[in-house]
Amino acid sequence: MTFGAAISDAESLRLTDDERALFREMNPFGFILFARNIESADQVRALCDDFREAVGRNCPITIDQEGGRVQRLRAPLAREWMPPLDHAERAGEQAEHAMYLRYRLIAHELFELGIDSNCAPMVDVARPETHAFLRNRCYGSDADSIAQLGRAVAQGHLDGGVLPVVKHMPGHGRATLDTHFDLPRVDLTLEELTQTDFAPFKALNDLPMAMTAHLVFEQIDPTPATISAPMIKVIREVIGFDGLVMTDDITMKALSGSVPERAVQALQAGCDVVLHCNGSFAERRDVLQAAGQMTEAARARADRALAMRKKPAELDIEATEAELSALMGGQVYER
Repeated sequence: MTFGAAISDAESLRLTDDERALFREMNPFGFILFARNIESADQVRALCDDFREAVGRNCPITIDQEGGRVQRLRAPLAREWMPPLDHAERAGEQAEHAMYLRYRLIAHELFELGIDSNCAPMVDVARPETHAFLRNRCYGSDADSIAQLGRAVAQGHLDGGVLPVVKHMPGHGRATLDTHFDLPRVDLTLEELTQTDFAPFKALNDLPMAMTAHLVFEQIDPTPATISAPMIKVIREVIGFDGLVMTDDITMKALSGSVPERAVQALQAGCDVVLHCNGSFAERRDVLQAAGQMTEAARARADRALAMRKKPAELDIEATEAELSALMGGQVYER
């Protein structure tokens, strides 16, 4: 069986007849959930079943559940976490284990609802100039410690039966603009970037999936990394990542041209699959048609990634929360 080279979404709480027919025909690799798709636990499980029934397989379903400002699941369906940067700083020397426990609990929340992927860890290196849309979502400003925390976050997901998606490769921390609206540019050499921003991603290059960054690295290529063949080559050869590469949302305004054109550009550059979010039904159809089927190499990477989905290890929720609370001095969640 071949997969469509896209990750798509749904308009509301359940699939419409038109959405079912579209996904049955185009067979996208997977799906992503947003707040508009979430009402209750039973409803989310039913929507996940809708997706999988439409494509006739156990396709991956992902979400942005970093905790803090970026979390699609909210109380009472999920814990209200403090931002990742605050969490890591508060935990201090215990940050690595605290982050593992945090994301092990998040993975449990997701898996119980039928969600088996999460767009985390985010190992972008924070700097004083990092744009506010990103900064407190980071884990710190030291590449080595960020890599260690990212590894703990990834393992928490994997132990919970959830595939981690490391982002934003090859590094988003120097962005001083919000890519939802603008295109940031970074003017550093490949050598400088390899020693700093790219380093956490290289340390985590064995993870199953990664998401690109919509940034221009001017001394390497004048086009955004997501649609840049030289930058995808950097991801593959310099960072050494041979997992599944998915784009960040191709509707973001950092990219230009029609959305289907962006999909084609990203795949031609070497991305394995495009992430398309928040479009109309007609735009989803056009993107799925433009994306077409995964290449043989992309399908092999997809198969390796999916093989890392495992049955979750047993988890004592009460004991895990107590341990995390002790590490954090009692303050774990947003207030």
